[in-house]
Amino acid sequence: MRHKKIFISLVLLTIISCGKTKNDVKKINKIELKEFIKSDRMDKTEFWKLIEYSIAKSNNNKLLQEEAIVEKLVTYNAEQIIEFEKIFRELVIEADDFKIMAAQKVIEGYVSDDSYLYFRCWLIGKGEKIYTETLKNPEFLAENINQDEETYFEGLMYVATSAYQKKTSKKEEDETFPRTVCIEKGLDYDFGAPPTKGTDWREEDLPKTYPKLWEVFN
Repeated sequence: MRHKKIFISLVLLTIISCGKTKNDVKKINKIELKEFIKSDRMDKTEFWKLIEYSIAKSNNNKLLQEEAIVEKLVTYNAEQIIEFEKIFRELVIEADDFKIMAAQKVIEGYVSDDSYLYFRCWLIGKGEKIYTETLKNPEFLAENINQDEETYFEGLMYVATSAYQKKTSKKEEDETFPRTVCIEKGLDYDFGAPPTKGTDWREEDLPKTYPKLWEVFN
């Protein structure tokens, strides 16, 4: 009888522990929707404020998050929209690190040029804290995202273009558009991207290098 009670207690503790983990993740990812007060300049603080607003407005729906960003971004002037794209590209390039690539490999099970780019976009779309902490240590993701989350956000690459089109009423892209202006300034995260930072990894080493991520996603 005593052994049976101990077994039941262990089962209950396991359930409580699992429930707490899921609730903690939801609590971390939940951002309170506050009134958006636009600044008169576009810098990293304003960039992240837009991202945080879009997270709170979209309830983890990427299409709604894109719409929320464009909705607010179009209220800035054309130069500020270009600056938003510039900051976005700087963050994508900053996140180009072998340890981020390794995290994607563990979480998704594969890595390609496109998926790796979309993974970094997703990381930015999760907000400043998750982005910053993950760049420090990818193991941070093990306790701060849901296991069934889709870890890609291609649409974030096009929000500045959409906002710029709405702002200028231009239907066809030309040399004034955010993407072209930024690429001419050397902010290319595709074919002209800087070399990936850090040290390359071997797939067989990932379980030991990122044990928390491996345990959660494998």
